[in-house]
Amino acid sequence: MKDEKEPKCNVDEYVEVFGSKWNLIIISHLWENTLRYTELQKRMNGINAKTITTHLRKLEEHAIIERKVYAEVPPRVEYSLTERGKALLPVLGAMSEWSKKNPLLKMTDSEANGKTEI
Repeated sequence: MKDEKEPKCNVDEYVEVFGSKWNLIIISHLWENTLRYTELQKRMNGINAKTITTHLRKLEEHAIIERKVYAEVPPRVEYSLTERGKALLPVLGAMSEWSKKNPLLKMTDSEANGKTEI
């Protein structure tokens, strides 16, 4: 019997999806298109094959993406968002809008803390 950790709250479940930059990047690339593995990997700079596979499997476990394997030689595998994954799009859109209005990387520490320097 596996000793699996129970999530402490609903936020723990969402951190599984939103806590990884790679998950968000994968979802954003699948936003409008179904992509083959190699197409997806080419669009994602700085990720190795093992990492992308790990994140794709995790998103598939959470029913965010769907993996479709075609019985061809060579095998063709395509990834797309599920209905559950598509339900995240308004959330990602809101996060994108928020980041445009609140560019954290451009703020100084004092601006981020609401303080002014004297």
